[in-house]
Amino acid sequence: MARPSAPGVTGAAAPARAAPARVGGWLALALAIIVLDQLTKVYFNTSFQYGERVNVLPVFDFTLMYNRGAAFSFLASEEGWQRWLFTGLGCVAAVVITIILRRTHGQPRFSLALTLILGGAIGNVIDRVVYGHVVDFLLFYWDDSYFPAFNLADVGITCGAILLVLDELLRGRKAKTQA
Repeated sequence: MARPSAPGVTGAAAPARAAPARVGGWLALALAIIVLDQLTKVYFNTSFQYGERVNVLPVFDFTLMYNRGAAFSFLASEEGWQRWLFTGLGCVAAVVITIILRRTHGQPRFSLALTLILGGAIGNVIDRVVYGHVVDFLLFYWDDSYFPAFNLADVGITCGAILLVLDELLRGRKAKTQA
């Protein structure tokens, strides 16, 4: 439902004034992702010993792992500078995504994708600042093959990235059918 514009505001100025209200819902969802991510990390960080595993399914365990690097432990073996590099990249991404969300109107799939990425990025930035590493606790495997452990922030980032690709594919398909 469209919000009424402020008295005396007409034309192009009205959508700009409504933008903060529209972005507020997306930011609230990102905050919910951050809170859920941090609560699960605190639980696993306080309830598990490092490396401890609890089997849940034949292909899935809860475990406590720390990742000083990025996805798939990229740069994890470095001396520590990567902590600040990935913290900075996460902060820049959060600012850019927030700006894009403010400018995105009528694109809920695109906005949802950005929101998932935003919540995940900030969740992992908090870990890097507070702990010096990212707390991971979800471990999938098959026989002796393992997918690197990850967390809910990573799930948000991954789902957001997949949704971005899907959004672009569907937009491209729609543009072709309209041409």
